[in-house]
Amino acid sequence: MDSLALQRFPLIAVLAAATAGLVAQGGFYLPGRVLVTALALTAFALALREKTTVTAVPLIAVAGAAAAIAAWAIVRAATAGGGATAAGICATLAVVVGAVAVTGRTRADERWSLANALVALGVLVAVTAWAGVAWRIERWSVLVETKLWRGASTLTYPNAAAAVLAALALLALASLLAGPGSTWRAVAAYLLLVGLGATLSRAGALAFAAGVPVLFFASTVRAMLRHLAPLALGAAVAVAGLVPSFPAGGDPEPLPAVGALLLGGLLAVHLPRLNSRRLLAAWAGVLAATAGAVAWLASRPLPAQLDAIAVRRLTLESMGREGALRSALDQVAAHPVLGTGPGRARFFWSDYEGKLVASRWAHNEYLQWLVDLGAVGLVLLGVLGAAVVVVLRRGRRSGAPPLLWTGAVAAIAALAVHSAFDFLWELAVVPLLFGVLVGMAGPLPGEESAPSLTGEEQPQ
Repeated sequence: MDSLALQRFPLIAVLAAATAGLVAQGGFYLPGRVLVTALALTAFALALREKTTVTAVPLIAVAGAAAAIAAWAIVRAATAGGGATAAGICATLAVVVGAVAVTGRTRADERWSLANALVALGVLVAVTAWAGVAWRIERWSVLVETKLWRGASTLTYPNAAAAVLAALALLALASLLAGPGSTWRAVAAYLLLVGLGATLSRAGALAFAAGVPVLFFASTVRAMLRHLAPLALGAAVAVAGLVPSFPAGGDPEPLPAVGALLLGGLLAVHLPRLNSRRLLAAWAGVLAATAGAVAWLASRPLPAQLDAIAVRRLTLESMGREGALRSALDQVAAHPVLGTGPGRARFFWSDYEGKLVASRWAHNEYLQWLVDLGAVGLVLLGVLGAAVVVVLRRGRRSGAPPLLWTGAVAAIAALAVHSAFDFLWELAVVPLLFGVLVGMAGPLPGEESAPSLTGEEQPQ
């Protein structure tokens, strides 16, 4: 990566904002949110001072849609209350627009450098999520429903960590496809998948799976399978090493976790480097070993650790989300057009013991938006989404590096899917990451009409 590419102050400020957000619990609490917002807006102000030729139409479309949403949130806060939440919505939208503007002013080599830096930050999140489970570090792991320890990383929330890791794992995979001989890219992608597995997030796994098909737009099936299959196998081995440490009631077992992490890393990094004959033999051995292990496990009672994980995570049921969904739909029926007002809604349901549960969030950002701002707000959100699509389409035609473009779009798709299952937009770092990815996939400065790149792509 070009050591000079990140010397521009706006990019440094954006990276500082991302770093602050990932370290400060995602920017969920007020001090972290203020810090992330201030750094992102500082980056925006610095970018505006640069004499860079940019295509203004895509940014104007995003900024205009964001301004319309902010205006509606302010109007609803004035009529129904929720001024603090409306201010938070406005700040979040400003962060998104600022991030798009800053990244949209960068050259292709700078975008690759920024992507690599984001992946490196993601590795930090992944390692802390894995270590949080392996050693039961309480700040980096969370005991969920007194049943399972799940990796929470520096964000301290497993599902938010999974959203960030799924998006950055896709970006890392795109970087690996662009530079298939790079060891550090392979290791980074592997660790990101391990961290994702350590969170035990079903939505995170679904989000990653939703983003993978996007990468086929700029790569072949053979290249994808050659790299993704070893990464997935290695990550599965590493996560299997955490199985004794996931369930509550016992002590953590870091030694199997460390051994499995090293073994999985060897498989992930070295399998793609074998020639066709050796690779085929290696996969035949892996499949035979897997079949033997499955047959052996099938003949015996399921171990207590696996049974606990299967009961809690290998299911589509989620009483909390189902209860919040029913409560949210009731409120939508009562306030379908205007909504209840920003942050005014509270969701109530009974748990499996019959106890009343209350929550501020519906665990679905789109539904939450509909509850808070009504159909008007949801339509405006759709307009913002359409503006983002315009930016992405123009970026594809502008000559942006194909694998970088598809990696960023895949990551955006992952965040969009995961937002249907958790309250991700409450963490300042997630909208910031979204804005950076949109700008990264947007038109290159002054090159909107340039022909698309073809042939082998080499990231800087």
